[in-house]
Amino acid sequence: MPHTPAILLLEDGTLMKGRAFGKTGTATGEICFNTGMTGYQEVFTDPSYFGQVLIMNAVHVGNYGVRPTDVESGGAKVRAVIGRNFDAQYSRFMATGSLQDYFVEEQVVAIDGIDTRALVSHIRNRGAMNCVVSSDETDVQKLQQILSEVPSMHGLELASSVSTKEPYELGDPSSGIRIAVLDFGVKKNILHCLVERGAHVKVFPARTNYETLLSFQPDGFFISNGPGDPAPMDYAIETVRKILEEGKPLFGICLGHQLLALANDIPTFKMHHGHRGLNHPVKNLVTGRSEITTQNHGFGVDPEAVRANPHVEVTHVNLNDESIEGIRLINKPAFSVQYHPEATPGPHDSRYLFDDFINMIRKSAKQ
Repeated sequence: MPHTPAILLLEDGTLMKGRAFGKTGTATGEICFNTGMTGYQEVFTDPSYFGQVLIMNAVHVGNYGVRPTDVESGGAKVRAVIGRNFDAQYSRFMATGSLQDYFVEEQVVAIDGIDTRALVSHIRNRGAMNCVVSSDETDVQKLQQILSEVPSMHGLELASSVSTKEPYELGDPSSGIRIAVLDFGVKKNILHCLVERGAHVKVFPARTNYETLLSFQPDGFFISNGPGDPAPMDYAIETVRKILEEGKPLFGICLGHQLLALANDIPTFKMHHGHRGLNHPVKNLVTGRSEITTQNHGFGVDPEAVRANPHVEVTHVNLNDESIEGIRLINKPAFSVQYHPEATPGPHDSRYLFDDFINMIRKSAKQ
């Protein structure tokens, strides 16, 4: 690769110089980091990263190429990517192309040659902030002007931007289990985990009203992951409240977890630097077992408000910082987790949660 210069400028004035990779251009967003050592294509296509610039903490990214099946949505969702060494050459016989070609095709601006360990340490200390990455503009003052116009992630509603525009169905229509999925940026493997357990799912756009969801005659409701701040999503919070009034089984993941909390008057908050990676330890307080989990979130639910709510029980906690990782309602068939049990990429320790949801639906149907 030719060593075309590129610049990374952070909101706090930190300036780092590296090499251009991927699409030539300028991109902005909130900077965050992922600690995973593999699964980069799944990470880049995760809709929950929409609006963000991602630091890959692994030293080498791209060394096993890309292929069409290793995606979690219709295309790359990250605004830009920062790395230490992006590899244009790859050595996996199943791969169909290089990361360089993939970034160009998906219009992703990237910069490598960055000391990502030092940068991640800086973000851990200073917290998440906006940044700009550019391979076609070297004037720092111009980049500062561009950066000053980037909105804060706090208060930013992004879920409706990545949601499906039209409903679609997956699975066997003759199945005895029908699940309505509210899509705020749902990952493909979440839907696969439901379908492979015998469910027939219908995926609805983010702003679908409750009455339209009911027209599918679902046995249960799934509230998906997604990007942005959950607090301004009044339309979604109201829909979740109506689902809870109906009393049918509900399962939420990540943003869905936060929306379930908000629907029960539990506030959310912007985390200092979020949790993103494939190796976060979580304890299941119900079974006493620990799980290694995949995570991707920059907001959390207020732990004091959760524990003060008599209708909500904490089911999972993060063993690194004791943040809330799972809740369930005491008098209703509804539960959620902050992490990603579908785990693509990542360990499969938490796949049992999909079984729990299906069993909850079956139990509810019998009653």
